[in-house]
Amino acid sequence: MPHLHMEYTANLPDLNAEVALLRLNNALVASGQFAAELDIKSRAVKHETFRVGTSLVERGFVHVKLALLSGRSPEIKKQLSASLLAVIQELGPWPDEVNVQLCVEILDIDREPYAKALIGQ
Repeated sequence: MPHLHMEYTANLPDLNAEVALLRLNNALVASGQFAAELDIKSRAVKHETFRVGTSLVERGFVHVKLALLSGRSPEIKKQLSASLLAVIQELGPWPDEVNVQLCVEILDIDREPYAKALIGQ
């Protein structure tokens, strides 16, 4: 735990997803909220087909969703959200012709039914 999902639009050609995930993972480690760095699982999905609003103006987004076990205070969640948003703001440069929205969402995973198994070293 946690699980980090980053979704972004294909009209952001300078976004390096591998670098982004490493920076996001490092921010989570630095937060002190997670027992071990290997507990952080992140992935990225680039969307080729997307729509932001109804205008024909070129728009795009980066949306980071952090799912973590329930029990953290709203203050901790707000700190995590702010630190992840700061990371994605620094991922530019952003294309001048694209209106880009950056978003972070924090989700709770119910502790009771959550299961995890480690295989190997």
